[in-house]
Amino acid sequence: MVGTAVEVARAVRVGSLDPVRVTEDALGRIAAGDAAVGAFRRVRTAEAAAEARAVGERPDLADLPLAGVPIAVKDVTAVAGEYVGWGSQAGSRQLAAADGEIAARLRAAGAVMVGLTHVPELCHWPMTDTPDAITRNPVVPAYTAGGSSGGAAAAVAAGMVPVAHGSDALGSIRGPAAICGLVGFMPGRGVVAASDTHLFCGLYTHGVLATTAADAALVLSVLAQRPALAQLTEPGRLRVAVSTEVPGGGAAPDELTAVATQVAQLLGTAGHLVGEATPSYGSGQLPATVARWFAGPSEHAEAFDRNRLQRRTRTHARIGRVVRRAGLVRERGRQEWTARAREFFTEHDVLVTPMLQALPAKAEMWHRKSWLANFPQALHSAFVTPWNLAGFPAMSVPAGVHPTGLPIGVQLVAPPGGESRLLALAAQLESLG
Repeated sequence: MVGTAVEVARAVRVGSLDPVRVTEDALGRIAAGDAAVGAFRRVRTAEAAAEARAVGERPDLADLPLAGVPIAVKDVTAVAGEYVGWGSQAGSRQLAAADGEIAARLRAAGAVMVGLTHVPELCHWPMTDTPDAITRNPVVPAYTAGGSSGGAAAAVAAGMVPVAHGSDALGSIRGPAAICGLVGFMPGRGVVAASDTHLFCGLYTHGVLATTAADAALVLSVLAQRPALAQLTEPGRLRVAVSTEVPGGGAAPDELTAVATQVAQLLGTAGHLVGEATPSYGSGQLPATVARWFAGPSEHAEAFDRNRLQRRTRTHARIGRVVRRAGLVRERGRQEWTARAREFFTEHDVLVTPMLQALPAKAEMWHRKSWLANFPQALHSAFVTPWNLAGFPAMSVPAGVHPTGLPIGVQLVAPPGGESRLLALAAQLESLG
């Protein structure tokens, strides 16, 4: 039994589907498939069954937006009775006495948290592997599922759960979604309020991975505590810009850039005003982003046992401490870029770009390798990271297939407050496809 989150919740609310049965089916799919995929750090078998029974007994069952929906939670947020691992063996194993904000919202909405998904250590690499598992792309298992929400993407792409919680600081939702053939949504800064959004020097936010725009909208409405976000509307006639120019220079393979142009052409046939236009990324955007990529994890690493961190993490943290001491995390670069981004969107409603600059890494034990061996993989996110720096909403939508068999995604970006616009446009693309 596999359905979308919208379908499952609707059926559970009216009593035509038992949340316990839904959860049992999801746990069965995890038990059958996760050994090959490596999506979950912890499967909450007994706890999820109890949560499902509790959902079925709630007096407000008919009003729950995520009634009985099995969801995977990224291992970066507190869930009662679990420890927050952050993909590391160097952190605390103290069990959370209560849910954090994210888990509390999901539970209140009727979701059943079936497990915690794998992440790379401290979430700053675009491939997910730990001493316990390599998280593989379910579509082409020779490749990584991406990072840092790699486990979340693998769980959804493998059909184990309809939706997953993720978090994004430098493409960590959109990258895995793109290479696993999913919808991945990163809301704009402040849309999902949480006490941990200071991480990665303020670039961090929570979002969702799903198979449909409607499911992404539903989960986002719960995380953001904005029920209206779940209501998809017609996008209207939009001014759509398409750009395949790599921010900061360089080139991307034609197979990855061509789909952005194809999506833009498809939107043109649907009546949108489409033209080529590229934001003025400027010279300060990239240094401002790179400084935060080093400094943010180094700050976070201070909460962990340095001697037990992975070799690549220790190196990254050392560089980050130098960056922080040198005062290289400055606001000017971010402010100048954000101003240019806002100016760009005075003339455009949505920007379409490729998602990735190169194919993802192969599925390997990357954490055993040196920092220098890992570093080149971080260079593939040039299209996505500017929007974390600006704090604008952005999403990945499936758009094609590479000759390797890997899915290809394209990125949709909107100005602040444009979450509903992006979701509506993604839903329209689904109907056109």
